[in-house]
Amino acid sequence: MIKNKVAIITGSTRGIGLAIAKKFLENGAKVVVCGSKKESVDKALLTLNEEFPNSEISGIYPNLSDFNSISESFKTIYEKYGKIDILVNNAGISARASLYDYDPADFVKIMDLNVNAVFNCSKAVAPYMKEQGGGVILNTSSMVSIYGQPSGCGYPTSKFAVNGLTKSLARELAKDNIRVNAVAPGVTNTDMVAALPPEMVKNLVATIPLGRIGEPEDIANAFLFLASDMASYISGVILSVDGLARA
Repeated sequence: MIKNKVAIITGSTRGIGLAIAKKFLENGAKVVVCGSKKESVDKALLTLNEEFPNSEISGIYPNLSDFNSISESFKTIYEKYGKIDILVNNAGISARASLYDYDPADFVKIMDLNVNAVFNCSKAVAPYMKEQGGGVILNTSSMVSIYGQPSGCGYPTSKFAVNGLTKSLARELAKDNIRVNAVAPGVTNTDMVAALPPEMVKNLVATIPLGRIGEPEDIANAFLFLASDMASYISGVILSVDGLARA
């Protein structure tokens, strides 16, 4: 579906991001793994190269809080492949502290990675996409961007901001044939959920009409669709992939 497309995926060394990388590789893309540390990127590259030995896979680890660091890394990728077709802004962090216990520094940290990095990466990639005649920017949102959550207000706040940025950039960049969408996952079977007590997971499942938590591949499938030409007339959408979960 995205054969020979060049895709940069931030936060792709594990979890949903790694599942997106695998899904893109299965569908013929050239994937650039983007992580926070060289060690984690190298580990992901080892895994992916073993699973997809005939695919083109690269790795970068810019400081997503630093526009110049991102710009230099993206320039390297553009010079290597001659294009950047897809950017997935997936990197993010969360916290569950109540407002009474919330460290203001943690709030700033969440906003910096979950929002500022999306802006920085989008700004860095957009000129390349405009020059080549178009591209796709995809952002990872969350079900809590729609419903909020009872503690850890920084995370849903950041994802509300991602939704606004997604819709605004979709309108601004449409004239350059750059589509911008977001995927809002529900409860997904990642390391974070695996660490929860079984009873808590059971209670979570009970709130989901489809009767199960999501798998990373469920989320990756949505990203694949939005990245492909099958979604060529879709922009500015926040696609919920949550089993019809409700707060």
